[in-house]
Amino acid sequence: MNPTAPAEAPAAPGRTRTPDSAHHHRSRTTWDEAHATARTCAPAPLPAVAHTLADALGCALARPLAALTDLPSFDTSAMDGWAVAGPGPWRLHGAGVLAGAHPAPLEPRTAVPIATGAPVPAGATAVLRREHGLADAGTLHLTAPRPLAPRGDIRPRGQECAAGEALLPAGTPVTPAVLGLAAAAGYDRLPVHRRPTVDVLLLGDELLHSGLPRAGRVRDALGPMLPPWLERTGARVRGVQPIPDELDALQRALAATDADVVVTTGSTAAGPVDFLHTALARAGARLLVDSVAVRPGHPMLLAHLPPAPDGRARRLVGLPGNPLAAVAGVATLAAPLLTRLAGHREAPLRTTPAAVALPGHPHDTRLLPVHLTPEGATPAAFDGPAMLRGLTLADALAVVPPGGAAQEARVRLLGVPR
Repeated sequence: MNPTAPAEAPAAPGRTRTPDSAHHHRSRTTWDEAHATARTCAPAPLPAVAHTLADALGCALARPLAALTDLPSFDTSAMDGWAVAGPGPWRLHGAGVLAGAHPAPLEPRTAVPIATGAPVPAGATAVLRREHGLADAGTLHLTAPRPLAPRGDIRPRGQECAAGEALLPAGTPVTPAVLGLAAAAGYDRLPVHRRPTVDVLLLGDELLHSGLPRAGRVRDALGPMLPPWLERTGARVRGVQPIPDELDALQRALAATDADVVVTTGSTAAGPVDFLHTALARAGARLLVDSVAVRPGHPMLLAHLPPAPDGRARRLVGLPGNPLAAVAGVATLAAPLLTRLAGHREAPLRTTPAAVALPGHPHDTRLLPVHLTPEGATPAAFDGPAMLRGLTLADALAVVPPGGAAQEARVRLLGVPR
């Protein structure tokens, strides 16, 4: 597989397969190849849209954010006190300048009360802080031991930025702070990448969606966990649908969704009711990744689905059914794909030393829940493929190479959403 090839490029012979052939003749992809393929199978992020500030939260900027005005757009007072003109003492003049006012110019050796954030009158040479002055019989006196600094406690126009100045690069996530900066810079709407839509299909007759596990059936852990995790990557999850272990039901569900990305759980292996490969073959899907050399979660897959009726490209990420294995699938395939589609900038994985030797698999990469200490990464307990207890206490997933990581060796880290 060539993970850097665009999605439409023909695959090397024998590497990109139809689901039918893959079902019986899988050659597992390395973790790094699979992770890169998920990122690069989308040639570009989704198109830009103009959202109101409130609706842009969580999206990624589609263009650099440039200031529409100087910030501040006029000289403002940094303190409550008096705007003064020239050396003191000063004759007090006027009732005071409040935020939002349009003050008259100051004559030399006069002063006017002023509030923090109010526009500084023309002719003012400084702002005298309230605690450093004394007003007596219409005259203002300086009480501080040092003279006023020229332009002291005045925030000059353009101190933060000038009109046209680039504030943030494209790909920046729109956080609450970004919304505040954009509003201050004059924006009512932001150009952001459309968030990819996701439909989650939960496959399996054994899943219960309420109450205690019973009669050989287990509670569905992925239905509550996956949507917020996928939303953290920039996606918009439209719904979670349980699907019974029936080929026809799975085929109908795949035919009914027009989501940018379909995420399935379970049915990725070759068990008696694992129908995902067959359903994908009948739908005309094209596999990009089918089984990854990673533990837990090696029977995961990534496929191109036939285009939506409006021509949009669509993809499917098949996650294993075991909870921690599904988490590995999200980190390996779903997260890099969705962040790319959402337009978020790709950041290199941070690294840390192994505080102790980290156990690995003899041949596969291992995604290991770890605690981060001042000395580095240490394994978290309860790390079996069906367990989530260790993940809830972990600070990250360590990407442990085949054979394990020796103490003090540096390992890459994948974030765990909080």
